[in-house]
Amino acid sequence: MNKQQAKRAGLKRRERRVRSKICGTAERPRLSVHRTNAHIYAQVIDDVDAKTICTASTLDAEFRATGNLGSNKEAAEFIGKMIAERALKAGVETVTFDRGGRIYHGRVKALADGARSAGLKF
Repeated sequence: MNKQQAKRAGLKRRERRVRSKICGTAERPRLSVHRTNAHIYAQVIDDVDAKTICTASTLDAEFRATGNLGSNKEAAEFIGKMIAERALKAGVETVTFDRGGRIYHGRVKALADGARSAGLKF
């Protein structure tokens, strides 16, 4: 196993460990964050019904219209605010935060702070 494969295996192992402890319900869905080098994605998911309630990412037209890059903390905070607005519109006020195996730092933390500032509770 080379270094890249070992990093990917570690991320998958941390993802499984985090997901084993949290589950999204209709009353408190899961806010899942996926981060790549170029973009950041967020979904609000009800795991019981296997439904995605709302999504937001740096690939959305609303974000692209701002002209910002998708790989910095400002973009992550904007996506956090966007997902919070969409979740509140869908009737979701409280969520469980799923960091997706990533460290709660940098862009992941910025997304969480943006969602909290827009009114989402977790």
